[in-house]
Amino acid sequence: MSTAADAGAVSLAPYAAHDAASRGRRYQEAHAEFRSEFQRDRDRVIHANAFRRLAYKTQVFVNHEGDLYRTRVTHSIEVAQIARSVAAALRLNEPLAEAISLAHDLGHTPFGHAGQDALNECMRDYGGFEHNLQSLRVVDELEERYPEFPGLNLTFESREGILKHCSLRNARELGELGERFLQRRQPSLEAQLANLADEIAYNNHDVDDGVRAGLLDVAELRRVRLFERQYAAVVAQYPQLSERRLVHEVIRRMINHIVVDLIRNTGELLAAAQPRSIEEVRAHPGPLVMMSAACHAEHLELKAFLREHVYRHYKVLRMTSKARRVLRELFGALFGDIDLLPPEHRDLARRAEAGRGPAGRARAVADYVAGMTDRYAILEHRRLFEPGEPT
Repeated sequence: MSTAADAGAVSLAPYAAHDAASRGRRYQEAHAEFRSEFQRDRDRVIHANAFRRLAYKTQVFVNHEGDLYRTRVTHSIEVAQIARSVAAALRLNEPLAEAISLAHDLGHTPFGHAGQDALNECMRDYGGFEHNLQSLRVVDELEERYPEFPGLNLTFESREGILKHCSLRNARELGELGERFLQRRQPSLEAQLANLADEIAYNNHDVDDGVRAGLLDVAELRRVRLFERQYAAVVAQYPQLSERRLVHEVIRRMINHIVVDLIRNTGELLAAAQPRSIEEVRAHPGPLVMMSAACHAEHLELKAFLREHVYRHYKVLRMTSKARRVLRELFGALFGDIDLLPPEHRDLARRAEAGRGPAGRARAVADYVAGMTDRYAILEHRRLFEPGEPT
């Protein structure tokens, strides 16, 4: 066991994920001398090609629409920041929570959820497409960095946290990683935390991006209880504040309110359940990392507001309509003629088809398309469909 892991284990709660009790990696490796196993996972994610590509993948607004909107990489960093703060307060394993948070979107398509929906439609007859499974596929197979194994060879606990959702059909094909879905068991507290940190980050920061894009105004937002309460407090304390600084302060306080509630409520749930190990966490009938009922209701209210006023805004719908068309047409052209793929991906598609038939061919094409950034997908679409565009 590494020195770092031994030192860190002293301060961890008994129900946290401990490096010494990790289920290990798919391919055995020697321990690092000065880093814990979960620190190594985090570092491998940060150095992955797929992580760098997230800088040019949509959160809500397409990358080229503005330099200050969230991208998948800034979102992932914000998720990790929230997860680390809560993990520290609850004496959970911070590096594991951070590794899961940074890796959770590695498999996301270009153009956000619109791209995922389009690629899922294209893959309907070949097993479908789901970005959680694709994120796992990225860290298990698609990253090519190490001489002794494919992927990043992350620990079981990190891989478990990446896979937030999974159908029973897919779970049966995932070995021990799919067991919790079949047996209705819970993941680690760090995985539960990363899942909620994801929701907290995108809900609150989509408010900021929505205001910046002109899709939301403060008057509309004041109909949301969570926003109105913090807005009233900020205006009372800083009556002359400009709207831009006011909105930032309100969002900062909204996040803090939810995070504090999450820490307190989870602490109470843990005190009541008294799990003595991560295995007792897994065996618990439900999740233990949760907001209070009142806070969760307000969180859902904000989510519903954003769905109606941002995600279904006609400007966003125009973008998502174009995005779906670009993804569908890219997949159709490349699946129909894999010789259009770059040589490395063409060869992968041929080998996949030789082993699994059309489903293998489709999966290889989906891997290529899903790995694209927004701007590369737009450029590749032009190359394939616009006469005169250089190849």
